[in-house]
Amino acid sequence: MKPPESPAPSTLPAPPADYRLLLPEGWFRILLDPGQRDKSVDALVERQFRGIDNAPHLKEELRGDLRRRAAKAYRSGGIELYLSLQAVGPFTIPASLLVTLAPLRHAEPLPPEDLARALAEDADAEDAGTPVPEVGVEELAAGTAVRVRRLAPQPGGAAPGAPDGDHASVSVEYHLPVPGTTAYLLLTFSTPLEPIADAMAGLFDAIAGSLTWTE
Repeated sequence: MKPPESPAPSTLPAPPADYRLLLPEGWFRILLDPGQRDKSVDALVERQFRGIDNAPHLKEELRGDLRRRAAKAYRSGGIELYLSLQAVGPFTIPASLLVTLAPLRHAEPLPPEDLARALAEDADAEDAGTPVPEVGVEELAAGTAVRVRRLAPQPGGAAPGAPDGDHASVSVEYHLPVPGTTAYLLLTFSTPLEPIADAMAGLFDAIAGSLTWTE
């Protein structure tokens, strides 16, 4: 991570050089920088199809889908994309984590409490048919963060590994101020497994809680 230079006062601490996250075994990282993206995607595809030589079309379809997804995430400011490859029996637990650096246009750092208030107001202004997200402020090892949990109905059939019928995706966002800057680091977790949303949210919370800044 390369936090943007900030006009913040000299009394603020020096910006960290990077961050560190602890991910469960079975999660794969895709670097989103254009110079590294394809190599990361290719490594994931080869891992998934190791020992499978009779599905070239599925292999290329996965490669193309991951490249499009990674490119879209990069255009949105994404730094890294993590995908869950954890398996329970024959099923893969679908989940993802997108890490985004979000510079804010403020001369001074925006307190998390103010950001939480703004996000809550935006949620109140959303369509009445949309589930109201949960917005709160929490203390993590990396500092005070804003946590947002959302439930979004999804059209079409359920995702692989999810029960049949209507379903909703669950996302948990963590907005963490980057020390010494006016930027926020945004962790966006998502899974289509709404029936086990609480368990997945607990996993996401544990991952977010492991974040530490490095010099």
